[in-house]
Amino acid sequence: MDQGVGQTAAPAAAAVDQQSVERGWQSGGPGPRPGSADGLVQGPERFGPARFGNRELSWLDFGDRLLDLAADPSLPLLERVKFLAIFSEGLDEFFQVRVAGVKDQVDAGLRTRSPDGLRPPDTLRAVRVRVRELQDRQARIFLDEVVPALAAHGVRLSGWDTLDDDDREYLVEVFHRQIFPVLTPLAVDPGHPFPYISNLSLNLIVKVQDPVTGIERVARVKVPPLLPRFVVMPDGERFVPLEQVIAAHLQVLFPEMHIGEHVAFRVTRNADLAVEEDEADDLLAAVEMELRRRRFGRAVRLEVAAEMSPELQDLLVRELDLTAEDVYPSAAPLDLGGLWAVVDLDRPDLHCETWTPMTPAPLANAGNEPADLFAVLREQDVLVHHPYDSFATSVEAFVAEAAADPDVLAIKQTLYRTSGDSAIVRSLIRAAEAGKQVAAVVELKARFDEQNNIAWARALEEAGVHVVYGLVGLKTHSKICLVVRREEDGIRRYCHIGSGNYNAKTARQYEDLGLLTADPEIGADVGDLFNVLTGFSRHSKYRAIVVAPTCLRRRLLELIEAEAQAGPEGRIVIKVNGLTDPEIIDALYRASARGVPVDLVVRGVCCLHPQVPGLSETIRVRSIVGRFLEHSRIYVFGGTHERPRAVLIGSADLMERNLDRRVETLVPVRRPELQDRLLEVLELALADDTNAWTLGPEGRWHRVPTRRGVSLQRTLQEQAVERARRRREPEALGA
Repeated sequence: MDQGVGQTAAPAAAAVDQQSVERGWQSGGPGPRPGSADGLVQGPERFGPARFGNRELSWLDFGDRLLDLAADPSLPLLERVKFLAIFSEGLDEFFQVRVAGVKDQVDAGLRTRSPDGLRPPDTLRAVRVRVRELQDRQARIFLDEVVPALAAHGVRLSGWDTLDDDDREYLVEVFHRQIFPVLTPLAVDPGHPFPYISNLSLNLIVKVQDPVTGIERVARVKVPPLLPRFVVMPDGERFVPLEQVIAAHLQVLFPEMHIGEHVAFRVTRNADLAVEEDEADDLLAAVEMELRRRRFGRAVRLEVAAEMSPELQDLLVRELDLTAEDVYPSAAPLDLGGLWAVVDLDRPDLHCETWTPMTPAPLANAGNEPADLFAVLREQDVLVHHPYDSFATSVEAFVAEAAADPDVLAIKQTLYRTSGDSAIVRSLIRAAEAGKQVAAVVELKARFDEQNNIAWARALEEAGVHVVYGLVGLKTHSKICLVVRREEDGIRRYCHIGSGNYNAKTARQYEDLGLLTADPEIGADVGDLFNVLTGFSRHSKYRAIVVAPTCLRRRLLELIEAEAQAGPEGRIVIKVNGLTDPEIIDALYRASARGVPVDLVVRGVCCLHPQVPGLSETIRVRSIVGRFLEHSRIYVFGGTHERPRAVLIGSADLMERNLDRRVETLVPVRRPELQDRLLEVLELALADDTNAWTLGPEGRWHRVPTRRGVSLQRTLQEQAVERARRRREPEALGA
């Protein structure tokens, strides 16, 4: 180193052709082609399944965009390392959930096709090919580009063989003091069955031979997951992989034995929860039980060091009940998600410039003193845009002020993912202890945050908060908070509705939007929604907000159809994280056929093919991937020559799960000046030529060449600083 749900697809060919998959609709796929004798079906359906992209392969395309950034020499070096780590962690989750699900379908013998026409075995084969391509690319970027670049700046990812005697002496001490006491070598022999390999654990498989009997055995040594992935040398700028330090001391673990081949491997298991909510008397207990079962989920991937012998590979494949196709050799160290230890280095010269979020202008005066938040919201709605606007002085302050205000009678809050030390949860606890009515809808099934949410649920219950777990069969993904306050003219409701989690850590890393408002209609709607979540109600009619699964799909289809009726005078601009729903995609295709300009900014998975003649000629698709994770959802309908027909923000993506299997909320943004801010965000996203990709009709993503140097994220940072300056220097600006 120093060196789904949706429209039924038409039949497709039994075996997938990888080139055809990559070429998308032009592949000569299963549906009738436009103009053919059998192409009598009207509308987008005449293109058959080829009009949809494959969801799993589209996610891998997103991973490729992350690797584009890791390979970008114009980015700060540790920013590139960050994208390598993000790609690794994302691929882990992809296998634990998406690939595991496809493998379950294959094992069950399901022949149902996905909307793009592929059967599960076809999808699995295509995924395996693409993953190997991406892992090879990641290894090349890491070994050939990033490692030498880090070394040139004094940060060395060093192998044991490259260390001098003093370095090795230091690591010997570290091994005996910190590592050896927690290691447990496990032999495999007639008295010791092959040990259980836990999910995502890093391991060494070792051949050992008894010099007296000549008998050879295999042993497994688990790399302790609670220890740092890399051992940091005393200079703080050299890192040695933990498994190499352990491998150098195998003789200590197996004294008086001959040490043979020893290589690293890693196992990924199915980690999707399968809680039968309608049969569970206690959902919290059921989720806890399922979390314990998750540890023993079926293996779905085996990562091995490239130098592992076929003999050891075959042994692991056999014992883990995998196939040779499930093995992914790597020339780079396994688990590059551990590179976060390098990303966290205190090297400002290798990082992006530190960003400090600004207090939203309406929420502080010229002296930067906090305003009376409830007084502000009685006068105007406030749009907050994180991380440009401070989460602490807006959303956290909203809940904290409500907890401390003697006139606040009740606080109701959804919690999907929250941080380990949550100021919002502490505020809810203080409010309950002060005698206020406090209700928290805690989503126990938020994937990979289940354990954290169980802990928060118990802490809240102990403080007297009414804790509920949402609706049976649905994840509560809405980001909503309701404050009920007693005032001179009666009871008033204050709300926050957002796109991001109530999590202070991710609010500094994710781009998200939220609306703080005292609008009576929105307040009444949010109150009704909480009654649905905490009580027993079939309420489905809302005055202003749009809620899934009751009415969101229908409302979006109505808005798309209204623009289709307007034809070229219509306009649709949508910014989401994912677009996979076949019904929504077909509605957008129909709007395009009527000449409606459609701009889509889709960060991740996109199963729509844009700019296809006769299908989607007026649709453009972009993806923005940059320093901050683009996470907000914005929906704009109309507005070519006048004010938009509707502007909505909220928690919902255009995916089947969001529209049909989750509680989601979109809120209308009505004030013209706030609409203008959102429109400006979208305009910048469509003009960005720094961190933007476009999706072509052939199904491939292309990086937008930099010509004007427009950066959505950099411009929004500059605008936030300018708004703060105007607030602090009003007299100078007036002069």
